[in-house]
Amino acid sequence: MKLHLLLLFTAFTTGSLLVSSQPLTQPETGRKKPDNETIYRVSKQLCWGCVGESLQFLFAHNLVRAAKWELPLMWDSNLEKYAKWWAGQRKAGCELVHSFPEGEFKLGENIFWGSGTSWRPNDAVGAWAEEEKYYSYSSNTCAAGKVCGHYTQIVWKSTRRIGCTRVVCDTGDVFMTCNYDPPGNYIGERPY
Repeated sequence: MKLHLLLLFTAFTTGSLLVSSQPLTQPETGRKKPDNETIYRVSKQLCWGCVGESLQFLFAHNLVRAAKWELPLMWDSNLEKYAKWWAGQRKAGCELVHSFPEGEFKLGENIFWGSGTSWRPNDAVGAWAEEEKYYSYSSNTCAAGKVCGHYTQIVWKSTRRIGCTRVVCDTGDVFMTCNYDPPGNYIGERPY
């Protein structure tokens, strides 16, 4: 029952997982129950760790936004696919590159790199959110020599959708990226 509720919650928040409350066999339609091989193949296509990481990214972002009374973000599977593709481009060396490929559409982006494999989504979002201490709402600026654009992207008032991923690079380090739509951090505008 708990797993079923988690899957329904995941389907609602991610929009990428379909779960039915119907039994596997529906006698009135004549469909037959899938065999073990079919169930195994389908279960291998679902990335259960990915679902958990998606929820971690989403929950952590929405906690930061809630502190500023901003609407929660919704998970977007297309943004997640883009984030996975983009992270895949960095996987060989985990280098931090803050630019989108030529000709690609523009999204908001936060990236994180950590040495070793123990870094999780909460670590990345926490690091970005810590930049709040450098942001001055009254002057709408960051403290001299400091960065706060990751934080302001998280809480940006018009951003509605997010998609993120975490990869362990060939070097054994972790690379995480989140994409935001609509993007934030427009010069002269306040995030909230």
